Amino acid sequence: MLKVTQIGSPIRRHKEQRATLVGLGLNKMHKTRELEDTPAVRGMINKVHHLVRIEE
Repeated sequence: MLKVTQIGSPIRRHKEQRATLVGLGLNKMHKTRELEDTPAVRGMINKVHHLVRIEE
């Protein structure tokens, strides 16, 4: 399981990055979700790595 916390604002970001945050279940600053460690989730995190903090 991965603990993903949004630390960056999606304002002034590309639509794809905003959609990726929503896909991860993050839509507000400092919101945290626990997600399974799958290749799909890792790929989404890599797209928005500058907007999230990851804890294992």
